[in-house]
Amino acid sequence: MEFIDVVMLAGKSAVNIALYTLLPIMVIMLIFMTFLEKLGVLDKIIQIFSPVLKPFGLNGLSLFALLQLNFVSFVAPFATLALMEQRGVSDRKLAATIAMIFAMGQANVFYPFIPLGLHWGAAILISIIGGLIASSLTYYIFARSLSNQDLSIQSDVIPQDKQPWTIVSVISQAGKDGIKMSINAIPMLVLTLTIVGFLKYLGFIHFLENLLEPLFNLFHIPIYYLMPSLVKFFAGGNAYYGVATELLQQHVFNVKIINQSSGFLICMLDLPAIGLIMSLGKRIAYIVKFTMIGAIIGLLFRTIIHIIYFS
Repeated sequence: MEFIDVVMLAGKSAVNIALYTLLPIMVIMLIFMTFLEKLGVLDKIIQIFSPVLKPFGLNGLSLFALLQLNFVSFVAPFATLALMEQRGVSDRKLAATIAMIFAMGQANVFYPFIPLGLHWGAAILISIIGGLIASSLTYYIFARSLSNQDLSIQSDVIPQDKQPWTIVSVISQAGKDGIKMSINAIPMLVLTLTIVGFLKYLGFIHFLENLLEPLFNLFHIPIYYLMPSLVKFFAGGNAYYGVATELLQQHVFNVKIINQSSGFLICMLDLPAIGLIMSLGKRIAYIVKFTMIGAIIGLLFRTIIHIIYFS
């Protein structure tokens, strides 16, 4: 009976996330991005910013993803990634952009922590620098075997300046794409949330705390970091925020700990985010494996800087 309860709870949470968090933002962001594309604004932005971002292995659309993640929500850059794949951005630039996203923090976790004492300005700046480090390493080292040639537009697509479109058609198509991507994310969300549910039910987190406490003490790492780290990796940023607020209320966490730990606990490198990004398309799903090492190094940079800066 407990097995069914865990799965049902995970399914309910996954559907709530997909329908009430992912879907609205995905639809709005896709409509916004599609209008910019139809009006030619995206191409102008790419032309302007591509030379600036080129040394980091990025292009103009990557700038949208960076701003959306740090100032809107963790969901917002997914629409940009989907658009980059549709527009035929090279595998190598796509890998660099994904690595950047994985290494950075997300606005939907940054903002709620501000009233709790998070130094938002410094956290955002460190987040962006960490993301650029991750993108550069991925582009020049870890994804160098991928193609750097932008794919040609399919022959059955009408050139942009001749393609008929209306406001209604753009909203309708972007809505369909947003719904499709949100629904595609449900299976991975159910799986990851079910894993978290069973870990809690079986007492695995408490077991790990007892098992790893000597190792943590050896490196002078407080054991109370273990539970929020596991919750973050398996359930994502929103789940971590819930755990962190409880630890604050219990006086296990304080403002200093929140700021020091936000370098590695507020990031996109967790199972739900990996699953959601892989669900955006086959090419993206293949590329993700080339982004992990660069993203981890960018995240390590953020971790070290936060510990030093807020010590």
